[in-house]
Amino acid sequence: MNKTYRDKDNKTDVLSFPLWDPEEELEEDEEFLLGDIVISLETALEQAEEYAHSLSREICYLFVHGLLHLIGYDHLTDEDKNIMRQQEEKILNSVEMPR
Repeated sequence: MNKTYRDKDNKTDVLSFPLWDPEEELEEDEEFLLGDIVISLETALEQAEEYAHSLSREICYLFVHGLLHLIGYDHLTDEDKNIMRQQEEKILNSVEMPR
């Protein structure tokens, strides 16, 4: 999937496909779809083992990471990466899935 959608010839752990434009104005109570998140179970298993935590924790992390991409976060610069990591940890801690 990474090759097809991102033209990158390596495996990935999570892909996000936004369905809305963050620049688009929405009504206060309007419901909308953010997009789709695809998680590679194979890669999640490998990473859970590598980082010595549960598969559940890894899948939660990948979901949060993908969700943050859908709402406009990215990690192209070190500053953006730090901001995104802080948000990931904040969310994971709030659902009792810390590192």
